[in-house]
Amino acid sequence: MNTFGNIFRFTDFGESHGAAIGGVIDGCPAGLTIDFLAIQHDLDRRAGRDSQFSVSERAKHEADKVEFLSGIYDGITLGTPIAFIIWNTDAKPEDYEAISDIYRPGHADFTYQAKYGIRDPRGGGRASARETAARVVAGSIAKQILSKKGIGINAIVTQVGNETEPENFPTLLSDIKQKGDSIGGIVSCTVSGLPIGIGEPVFDKLHARLAYAIMSINACKGFEYGSGFDGIDKCGSQLNSYSGGALGGISDGTDFCFRCVFKPTPSISQEQHLPDGSQLTIHGRHDVCVALRAPVIVEAMTALTLVDLICLNDR
Repeated sequence: MNTFGNIFRFTDFGESHGAAIGGVIDGCPAGLTIDFLAIQHDLDRRAGRDSQFSVSERAKHEADKVEFLSGIYDGITLGTPIAFIIWNTDAKPEDYEAISDIYRPGHADFTYQAKYGIRDPRGGGRASARETAARVVAGSIAKQILSKKGIGINAIVTQVGNETEPENFPTLLSDIKQKGDSIGGIVSCTVSGLPIGIGEPVFDKLHARLAYAIMSINACKGFEYGSGFDGIDKCGSQLNSYSGGALGGISDGTDFCFRCVFKPTPSISQEQHLPDGSQLTIHGRHDVCVALRAPVIVEAMTALTLVDLICLNDR
């Protein structure tokens, strides 16, 4: 499926090194004044051009300027489908010509080929994190809807590898980069102002829907909310007063807090050994740590989930 949501629905399209990526938002209410600068700010956050570690060389040069094609007139939503496009202005498919017939370790090359009988070898095609730029546009609009309701979403990187002190991140990342390697990280997110009653019993619990959304992000390998795995050594007497923002899968009016973990970037310049005994070195423009660019994507998927659940709640 390439569509997310039930009432507030988002469909995206495009491949990493194709002509463009983009999307269609259906179910957006009419009369919302769009803050285009906020959308561009979120796209710039995803690019992370202010950091020497958080971005690939492609992100440094790709403008990521969104062009809206429908659904908005004079800066105000019409209630009709909002279509948008982001042109791939710095695509370099030639970077992948030498390895077009190789299944890269840690990538979706093999599974896409096995499932469809064909794949786009240029940067992974649909499996590339390039696709998340479209999510950021849709999520930024969703955040603007939530903001009108007093709901805020804030995600930050709280751990890189085993390091939890942000001031030490640059030293660790510099060392990893010099080795031609990559490393994973953890993003923590807090939703504030969420009213009581969001989330459905049993199968559409608030945390279940959020886990589904967050785990759909490229390279995300785990999700926890509230005390999560850290609470395994605690007793009920210590944790019963802390819900993490939901009880029975329904928001309880307190801040909803969750964490998610991102694996190391599988594309690295360090030599790797393939199952057939051959060796592979991947050249191109890749992140040292994808988690550093993930917070705004986490916010986007959280916002899309919450707007959809609120629409469901208001029916």
